[in-house]
Formats: sequence, structure tokens, C-alpha cells
Amino acid sequence: MNIKKHIPNLITLLNLAAGLLAIIAIFKGYYDEAFIFVCLGIFFDFWDGFLARKFNVAGPLGVQLDSLADMVTCGVVPGLMMFVLFQNIQGDSTSVYYLTEEYFYMGFVPYLGFLITLASCYRLAKFNIDTRQTDSFIGLPTPANALVIMSIPMIQYTNDSEVLNSILYNPYVLLFITILSSYILNAEIPLFSLKIKEFTWAKYKMQILFLIGSLLSFFILGFVAIPLIIISYVLVSVISNKMIAKA
Repeated sequence: MNIKKHIPNLITLLNLAAGLLAIIAIFKGYYDEAFIFVCLGIFFDFWDGFLARKFNVAGPLGVQLDSLADMVTCGVVPGLMMFVLFQNIQGDSTSVYYLTEEYFYMGFVPYLGFLITLASCYRLAKFNIDTRQTDSFIGLPTPANALVIMSIPMIQYTNDSEVLNSILYNPYVLLFITILSSYILNAEIPLFSLKIKEFTWAKYKMQILFLIGSLLSFFILGFVAIPLIIISYVLVSVISNKMIAKA
């Protein structure tokens, strides 16, 4: 029995397990734990593919299993998180949106949070059959999108800015984020891959520098850095593509 062949798939299942634990944490209101579990899932998502290539055991089963695990951790979880964020605003008696006529008309809005889940599902299915995304991405990867969504409650609970909190507790802002998130997951925007297939500086210089910069930004700015990092990721990719096109 070749044990090495099964190690990457076992790690993928740990990704799935992390996603399931994140769902439970959200239901219990432990959003910080949910964030940690999603980060763990993304960590496992990196290592399953890396080890599959390292052990030369990459195959179609691993590809499909990876997408199924990501669907839960980076699709269902952020959709559920957005649903709960909408619900929390509507159930907050101190909110300006509570028990107003507008509140009753907006009763269906929380369910729109699951547009993120639907868009993630479509993005993952398309990724599996899109030969253009072998070494790069087209559209925002689901792990990056999940981090943005999961960072929202963390920003709400860890900063003292009334202006920032008033923005993040606004249902219209959450609706805008939901729609933008669903769009950019499947937008025809080429993005450089953040997955490092081998630790080679010459080949992955941009990825390594970006990851180091992202870590420094997080340590300095905290959770506010996460959406800024993802926005920077998209902008750097767009600028890089234009420079390559002009060359």
C-alpha cells in the first residue's frame, strides 16, 4: 500500500473538516473561531496540492476532492457568514434599520448572502475544466474571497472606529460587498497565482514578495489589512498584465 498516495487527500479532508467546524462556530456566534477554521482550511488547501506534486501522486480524484472541500470552506462558510451578518443587523434593536418599514421590506435580503456560495460553486466548477488557469487564475480565487468575507466580523469587533463600524453595519454596504464578491469570483480578470509549487525565488519572486508584504500589513493594520491585501492583489495583477501586454 502506497501511503504517500493518500496523504494529500487526507489533508484535503482536513480542509473540509475545518470548513464544517467553521459552520458550527458561526451558528454558535463564535466568529473568531470560524475565521481561524477558515484560515486552517486554506492552509490545508495549499499543502494538499503541494504534497501531491512533491510525491508525484497528483490525479483527478485529488482535483475533484479539493474543489468539494473548498466548496464548503470557501463557499458555504462565507455565504453563511454574510447571511448571519445581515441577520445581526436586522435583529439589532439599536440599529437604525430595526423595526422600520424598510426593515420589513428587507426581510429577504439576508438570503442574498448565499449568492457568494452560488458564485463560488460556479467558480470552482469552471476552474476544474478551464485550461487557462493551470499556472494563474481568472477571477478571484475562492480562498481569497472567503478571507475578505470572514474578515468583516473580525474588523467589526476589533476596531474602535465609529465611521468604519457604521459602514460595515450598513446592510447596503453588505449587499454591495455580496454582489461585488459574486461578480469578481467569475470575472474574466487574469490574476497571478498565489500558490507556490516549489520554493524557487527566481520563479516565484512576485508571489513571495506579495506574501511577505501581506503578512507585514496584517501585523501593522490587523484585520483591516485583509480586504486591502485582496484589493492590492487584484490591482497588482491588472497592472502587471497591462505592462506585459505593452512589452
